[in-house]
Amino acid sequence: MSVVLDSDIVIEILRERNPPVLAAWTDLIISSRPILCTPIVVAEVWAGARPKEHRQIDSFLGQIICLESDEETGKIAGDLLSQYARSHNMEVPDAMIAAAAIQHRAALWTRNRKHYPMPQITFYS
Repeated sequence: MSVVLDSDIVIEILRERNPPVLAAWTDLIISSRPILCTPIVVAEVWAGARPKEHRQIDSFLGQIICLESDEETGKIAGDLLSQYARSHNMEVPDAMIAAAAIQHRAALWTRNRKHYPMPQITFYS
């Protein structure tokens, strides 16, 4: 099963300060499972990046597959928003990330599991 990375995990990996996350990252790379992200994650990471970090981020993103968001992704995200926006304060970025994981039958690696209450989500690590 492939794995979709959430923004918080990408940031932890790039900062290289969280040994459990770094160990899980090493295990994931060794497993040869496809590692995925979404344009939302790229945008969130890039928005907080300093110019001196751009090369490191580009190098990291070169190791993973960035999924395209399409109409189906949007429909799934819209369904998730209609179900969870009020009850769980779900916002569009999390809905799009969850939709990508669901659409591609991938596990989601996040430290913010409460943002993803839907039963269709399988979590990594």
